[in-house]
Amino acid sequence: MRKDRMIPDRPKAHRRLLSPSDDDPLSGVANLFDVAMVFAVALLLAIVTYYSLPELLSAQDEVTLVKNPGQPNMEIIKKKGLKLEKYRMTLKTLGGEGTRLGTAYRLKSGEVVYVPEAGPEAPEEMREE
Repeated sequence: MRKDRMIPDRPKAHRRLLSPSDDDPLSGVANLFDVAMVFAVALLLAIVTYYSLPELLSAQDEVTLVKNPGQPNMEIIKKKGLKLEKYRMTLKTLGGEGTRLGTAYRLKSGEVVYVPEAGPEAPEEMREE
């Protein structure tokens, strides 16, 4: 700066404006990416919390979800540990040989209750003698 006037010298003013941090025009993009990642993780946690399904984040828990129950496009999603299985319902009728495992009852409330039949592999208290 000149002593007689309070005007900065031209070369010093230009050096201050063109500091090394201003050389890279893409330096702000990295910060935007970090903010987007934090936002995505926060959104994912908010959705899991909203649906009260923190079990989806745990590797040990087992979860079964039914999408569109009773509709032709019904899906069952099962999570066992880290493995996800997705089943789609179809209108096809299957046939074959097998053993009867139990009976299912539909209650007035719409719930379905499965009652297993007592067989040789059933616990003692369920076996009929």
